[in-house]
Amino acid sequence: MRNRLIAVAGWSARRPWLAIVGWFVFVALCLGVGMGIGAKPAATEDFRIGEAGRGEAIAAAGGLQQRPVERVLITDDGARLDASADRAAQDIVERMRALPEVASVAAPVYSADRTALRVDVTMAGAELDGKKHVTPLRAQTEDVQRAHPGLLIEETGGPSISKGVEALRGRDLARTEMIALPVTLLTLLLVFRSVALALVPLLLAISAIVAAIGLSMPASHLFPDNGVGTNIILLIGLAVGVDYTLFYLKRAREERARSGGTLSSRALVEAAAATSGRAVVVSGLAVAISTATLYLADDVIFSSIATAAILVTLVAVISSLTALPALLTVLTDRAARKAAPVRREPSRGGRFTGFLLRRIAANPVAGLLVSVLALLALTAPLLGLELSDMGRETHPRAIPAMQTFDRLNTAFPELKSMHQVVVAADPARTGEVTGALRALAQRAAADPALTGTFQLRTSSDNRVSLLELPVPHHVSDKAAVASLDRVRDDYVPATIGRLADLDYAVTGDVARYADYPAHQKQKLPLIIGALLLVTFALTALAFRSPVLGALGVLLNLLSAGASLGLLTVVFQQTWAEGLLDFDSTGTIGSRVPLLLFVILFGLSMDYQVFVLSRIKEAVDHGVPTRQAVLDGVGGSAGVVTSAAFVMVTVFASFVPLHIMEMKQMGFVLAAAVLLDAFVIRIVILPAALLLLGDRTWWPTRPAATAADRSPVKVG
Repeated sequence: MRNRLIAVAGWSARRPWLAIVGWFVFVALCLGVGMGIGAKPAATEDFRIGEAGRGEAIAAAGGLQQRPVERVLITDDGARLDASADRAAQDIVERMRALPEVASVAAPVYSADRTALRVDVTMAGAELDGKKHVTPLRAQTEDVQRAHPGLLIEETGGPSISKGVEALRGRDLARTEMIALPVTLLTLLLVFRSVALALVPLLLAISAIVAAIGLSMPASHLFPDNGVGTNIILLIGLAVGVDYTLFYLKRAREERARSGGTLSSRALVEAAAATSGRAVVVSGLAVAISTATLYLADDVIFSSIATAAILVTLVAVISSLTALPALLTVLTDRAARKAAPVRREPSRGGRFTGFLLRRIAANPVAGLLVSVLALLALTAPLLGLELSDMGRETHPRAIPAMQTFDRLNTAFPELKSMHQVVVAADPARTGEVTGALRALAQRAAADPALTGTFQLRTSSDNRVSLLELPVPHHVSDKAAVASLDRVRDDYVPATIGRLADLDYAVTGDVARYADYPAHQKQKLPLIIGALLLVTFALTALAFRSPVLGALGVLLNLLSAGASLGLLTVVFQQTWAEGLLDFDSTGTIGSRVPLLLFVILFGLSMDYQVFVLSRIKEAVDHGVPTRQAVLDGVGGSAGVVTSAAFVMVTVFASFVPLHIMEMKQMGFVLAAAVLLDAFVIRIVILPAALLLLGDRTWWPTRPAATAADRSPVKVG
């Protein structure tokens, strides 16, 4: 690998402008091809999970699948409605029926106290497509509101809420970019004290993001995009793109300083490629392979995330090996022409890092025990972790449709959620099946958690029957989940379950909510096991040391556990609501822990490989292990700290977002990177390596210091 990297860097150094132009042509081609092919968004069937998903498939086979539904709510400040509300409702009915986006409009329905009137509008097309076509419906509702100013006429529903969430997420992400990019640039200016060098990491990171977005479009035809792919590309791309470039540039400056400015630009980039270039390749492969374990989740959301992360990471690696050496050559030649003074890079970290390392070197046992116990204390709240799929009711009320959603559910609580019992059978048994479903409805009628009008529908070919049971509780309420258990475990077995040769399932809003976290819990051990194995194998192979492989796994588990513990303390309780602007659901999003493990295990390899590479390089040149550890950790502390600050900035910029799972993900990743960079890599790792000594490199032995070989000064 080393020789190949030197060859690639040498080629770029000899033909810098060709390499630079070639890189940007590659980026343009990726984007052009992607836009030409187009993206394939995930369809409704791609999201089907567990029994709920199986029930949806049965219902869809009979044309009874859920459709996008909008509801127009008419109120008058809590007063009982009169004939003017009926006229407004009729106006809504007539206008909606005339729209091509509408499949049907139900008769207006009054609330029990006649203070609210609603009109249910079923849209044409698939459930997920509703948000694309809801604008004309909302426009009609606004026109009716203007025609009846004495009433409050508003619209909500899945399509309106989804469209509102999408718009809010877009505004939030634009704001995070306005925060992350300037802070990243400022950090790079402080590191390099050069505008040109500071702009290089940002330029390459942004170009890698653009190329990855282009590549993600054809990739979505294999792994459909659920809508978060671009967000992940931005999140991961800025982090790894800046990190890889930072590692490479920092090492090039060190080599230039070490030689007193005598190295040619080609020799400089080849030296950086042989050291940091190798670390970048190993780190990039680690991120890609670690993230690939998400495919084991058998879930369209995780597949989309894995595809996006893998693409942007590999593109960032390619840019670091091709365009970066070329840019570095141009900047080095420019600096040489201006006779820029060469400033020697310090061989150790800053004062604080030096102070810590001296204390750790003096007593590594104490340093290891104190830091490990502190992280275990942070991990302890993880024992109370509660996972849930974030229901629609958890969306921020900054979305106008969510405010209407609250008023609608107050007036019509039976609309909060529902169960659907779906049965497929031979058409000749339709009477038998509907009889069993009516018996089930009679049992459900006595259940206080199931109220409202039960609806029984049969497909046009009589093969599929569906019983809908309204649930006056939000999907996240314990009463709703408990009622699902009763339907599945008691009511269905006592009725439908007594009939032979039937295909049946319980689906609906609550089942979707409950089955998704259950699916994640089932897949979690498999993915975590694969992730641990991959981390161990990559580290052991990269450094030819199973000891380092095992140590890497343990350190990643420690930082992941501590950050999840912090997440539990902050978001499952209410004390931080005002501080971080959220309303606690008492749970953590079911996707967050798995994403944390995978992304953290991948990204932490950046620091791990970079630091261990410096240590191994020194040991291979005859430096004693103890000195190599202190010099390697101290010399890399500055760049690791800078890289971590960039990552923390990117991740922390997601904390102000309104979408709960994105807020939780940003917080836990920022906490994990902080702990990994400032506790794991600067305290625990050197303490453990000092205690292990030469055993670190088992089964090989470190090279003996040769009298005719000058040790490399590690900085």
